[in-house]
Amino acid sequence: MSNEVRKEYQRFNLIERIQHVILFTTFLLLAFTGLALKYPEVEHYSKWWIGIWGGPETAGIIHRIAGITMLLDFTWHVLYLGYSLTTGRMKVRKDTTIIPLPKDVFDLIKNMLYFFGLSKEKPQFGRYSYIHKFDYWAVFWGMGIIGLSGLFLAFPVHASYLFPVWTVNWIWEVISVMHSDEALLAIVFILFWHFYNEHLKWDKFPMSMTWITGRISIEQMKHEHPLEYKLEFEDKKGEDK
Repeated sequence: MSNEVRKEYQRFNLIERIQHVILFTTFLLLAFTGLALKYPEVEHYSKWWIGIWGGPETAGIIHRIAGITMLLDFTWHVLYLGYSLTTGRMKVRKDTTIIPLPKDVFDLIKNMLYFFGLSKEKPQFGRYSYIHKFDYWAVFWGMGIIGLSGLFLAFPVHASYLFPVWTVNWIWEVISVMHSDEALLAIVFILFWHFYNEHLKWDKFPMSMTWITGRISIEQMKHEHPLEYKLEFEDKKGEDK
């Protein structure tokens, strides 16, 4: 199909979409089963909510299975990235890379100036804006803090061999706070940052279908990712000539 009549652009492939579905499914399970554990002092809420998941023991099993599944999915994603880079299926180009660049800082400043009416020109984004990059790399931070601390809490006997004897009086309290507070931060971040930017903005409400189809319209691509559009269509068109 020629570029002139093409109406959609394949933004994410099937493997990437499956990884995303596993990620958000396990995230929701972890959030739902973990909230009652974080606030047990809210007696009526905790008892009712944990009962939905079959009681504390069953909810704990679901929480652990979801956590391990999420870590496996994350590992799969990292290995997939490495494979894509080493085989040349994914190329690091400034207009398509997810790696943070100095341009992202200038885009943020330029966007703030535009929002406050101090600039008439919006920044031009490639495949990923600074918002997408912050969204993406926050997962790596969360996996390091929540995932590692979660493994320690799920397997305390094995984890205890890693800690010196002099930390025994406080290390588990620190790990518990790290796990629960970082998880709460992740939930708030997803609700107010990711959901809004990807689904609840006026031009995408009530939901963007990209996570299902992997595609966006060419018009949306021109509007949100003009540098990538130029790279994929206009520059290639010039090369064909």
